[in-house]
Amino acid sequence: MTNILIRNADIITLNEQGDILTGADLAVSGGKIAAVGQAPESFRADDIVDGRGKVAAPGFFNAHTHAPMTLVRGWAEDLPLDRWFNERIWVAESALEEEDVRWGAYLAAAEMIRSGTVAFADHYFWMDHVAEVVKESGMKASLAWCVFGLGADQEVGGTTLARTVEFVERWQGAADGRIRTLLGPHSPYVCSPEFLAEVAEAAASLGVGCHIHVSESQAQLEASLAEHGATPIGYLARLGILDRPAILAHAIYLGEGDMEVLVDKKATVVQCPNCHMKLGMGTTRVPDLLAAGVRVALGTDGTASNNNLDMLEEVRLAALAQKHDRRDPEVMPGDLPLRLATQGGALAMGFEGSGVIAPGHPADLVLYDFNRPHLRPRHDLVANLVHAARAGDVTDVMVDGRWLLRDGELRTLDEERILYEAERRAFRMVGSELKQVRSYRL
Repeated sequence: MTNILIRNADIITLNEQGDILTGADLAVSGGKIAAVGQAPESFRADDIVDGRGKVAAPGFFNAHTHAPMTLVRGWAEDLPLDRWFNERIWVAESALEEEDVRWGAYLAAAEMIRSGTVAFADHYFWMDHVAEVVKESGMKASLAWCVFGLGADQEVGGTTLARTVEFVERWQGAADGRIRTLLGPHSPYVCSPEFLAEVAEAAASLGVGCHIHVSESQAQLEASLAEHGATPIGYLARLGILDRPAILAHAIYLGEGDMEVLVDKKATVVQCPNCHMKLGMGTTRVPDLLAAGVRVALGTDGTASNNNLDMLEEVRLAALAQKHDRRDPEVMPGDLPLRLATQGGALAMGFEGSGVIAPGHPADLVLYDFNRPHLRPRHDLVANLVHAARAGDVTDVMVDGRWLLRDGELRTLDEERILYEAERRAFRMVGSELKQVRSYRL
């Protein structure tokens, strides 16, 4: 592996002390960070990078998305959640073809790398194609094949739980350890209790957790209490879905005792602020969750409800949404949103060492060009990154010491072909005559 030396950069370490270094060196060797601050005299670099005017920070871990849904970006606008699902998304996905998933995932990977994301937790269909894209792109990922438990004839691609189990076994630890796998039941409001119990049993046997949507609306909370005598969180816990650390997307509407369950089960709640605001869903109670000891991460959700995969935007909105909703400018202060978007996601996805720039940790990092008018003066590098930086300020992205983006150029993906092929397939998908529409109505 190449030894890389970044010289004279400013560094947001996100270590326990929150150290910020200026004009410092960052040495990378064997896919790990070898030194921060000053490289040892014995360090021999194969690649020396001039870091003047650059800020180095840990790369983002997008803890909940549906990467191939880039193909329906802008296709379901200005609708409430139930109509967004029933009238647009599940209608469009009835025309989804297996190869579409690959090109939608390629488009997502290119977008994520360009905006400083090094890893993502994906929840979609035909996930072998997403895994192949992750392997080729050089990114890291936690992958879950979405299944509803309705029978192969009603599932996208005719999938079954057995098929998703085979996927978990096939890809766990693949791509030099850059791929982790989970089971992906869609939600407690679509999946039957019998199916969820079956998933929980399979997860226990495999030794993996689940990635699932939960508590997205007040109506879901009330329906669960009426039907099951428990909140959606309590219901999932009862069925065993939370027996292994799980990724819980949204978790906006919580009931009595839910936070204690989340702490006990070591589940991670993923706030997707852009999606939540756009669909008028509400705001995940992040300050309360953190105060209770619940693990929290950030995600973009899919581009059908966002409409981008820009984690910098999620960082900013995660802070602003809480400040606005609580009428309190002191909540979500300093580098906390950055930590949720890096360390929080890395922990949820099983990459515990990532999310910090420190010796011995994986070299998953991003360089930003701070020679931009909107990033000067540099009174506070963290504030500039959280509240002023843009995806276009990302110049370089590294995963395990390998450049995925260098001087603004993608190193691992054919961007020109991706742009053409993905858009061609997207137009076909939403423009085709749908003879049979799958409907998993809320």
